[in-house]
Amino acid sequence: MTREEIKQLSSLPPKRKWYSKLGLSLLFMTFPTLAYILVFHYLPLEGLIISFKDYNSFSGMFNSPWTSMGGFKHFYDFITSPNFWSIMANTLRLSGYSIIFNTICPIIFALLVNEIPAKKYKRLIQTIMYAPYFISTVVMVGMLFVFFDVDSGIFTKILVAFGMKPQNLMENPDCFALIYVVSGLWQGLGWWSIVYMGTLANVDPNLHDAAIIDGAGRWRRIFAVNFPSILPLAIIMFIMSVGNILSVGFEKVYLMQLSTNLSASEIISTYVYRVSFPKYGIAQFSYATAIGLFNSLINILILVLANFISKKVSDNSLW
Repeated sequence: MTREEIKQLSSLPPKRKWYSKLGLSLLFMTFPTLAYILVFHYLPLEGLIISFKDYNSFSGMFNSPWTSMGGFKHFYDFITSPNFWSIMANTLRLSGYSIIFNTICPIIFALLVNEIPAKKYKRLIQTIMYAPYFISTVVMVGMLFVFFDVDSGIFTKILVAFGMKPQNLMENPDCFALIYVVSGLWQGLGWWSIVYMGTLANVDPNLHDAAIIDGAGRWRRIFAVNFPSILPLAIIMFIMSVGNILSVGFEKVYLMQLSTNLSASEIISTYVYRVSFPKYGIAQFSYATAIGLFNSLINILILVLANFISKKVSDNSLW
């Protein structure tokens, strides 16, 4: 090591301790987030105990009696219920389609937008695609009911123009998954592609220059330079999505539900809501909590499995 290098190292500022003034101030900045996570994510976990009990609001969580079958009666009742497989199938169908399209389409969109040479048009397209994300779920579902109205809906008129009979596709259980996934993709495509656009903006230009010198065209550079640069991020996003495969959003599905499409729209989250707050009868809080716990455990197992497979196949993983 030369004298100049030794001088440079000696001139570096000393490493700050975590208990220094700056370190403590940064630590205090994390307290609101830690408090939020503790209060709203960890403390409520004690309520999971009622999934193993016959909860009674007068007795409380800890004084309510334990259920039969070693506390697993509610889990057994859910698994053996007549509508268990239909609920699981609907949940997996909506979540599976959403994961596939919401993972692939943002990548394709980001790759294509990144190739637009004019920054003015690129920003215009990005703004247009970002805008639907800020539409609330209630407004979005209301728009769907208007678009598919049997008398005045624009999509109904398009179907009639192609020689089909007028019908409200929102009431058709065979079309529920398609409408749910396509409307969600339209609403979130631009927003979900932001992370990929940011990654593509940081790709080393020298890689493109070297590919051009080697004779690679635009499409070749997309697949040889751009796509490999966002592939690790895409794998991480996919693993996180798979980890929530049974956690389909409640609000949109519940708002889209009708008595005619219930056979295709009843999922775990809406079923838990109906059990917890029935129109008629007694609320089954213990049964609903057991279903939610079952849902979370399955998600954790799938997340661990997906992470393990990804680590073995591509060396990219969450941990």
